Amino acid sequence: MVSKLRSQRIADRIREELSEMLLQEVSDPRLAGVSVTDVTVDRELTVADIYVSALEGSVRAQEILEGLQHAQGYLRRELAQRIELRIFPRLRFRWDATFERADRIERLIASLHEDEARSAQGEDSSRADE
Repeated sequence: MVSKLRSQRIADRIREELSEMLLQEVSDPRLAGVSVTDVTVDRELTVADIYVSALEGSVRAQEILEGLQHAQGYLRRELAQRIELRIFPRLRFRWDATFERADRIERLIASLHEDEARSAQGEDSSRADE
């Protein structure tokens, strides 16, 4: 079992290397525009959960996760060569919907502000009529 700090350093290194690989080396068209948003590694270094997203949002989530699953062996082998660990963790890919949720919340807040502005204008015009 490794310390929390060491597992975080390993996760950061996996995120950096994997992001670079997806940008420059992986040629699968299903993985175009994929971003690695976060990586967590358990303290036993058996599993690395890799969170990914894309600009298109969850529309392509299934396609992207299938592409990553297909390339898992290659990605794990390449990462193991770049990051020296006795045993390299198994890669588990997850869809990160954080950006989509944040965008939805921002749109809801903006619509609330628009509603407030409309109601304030309605009150102003009714006062002018009196």
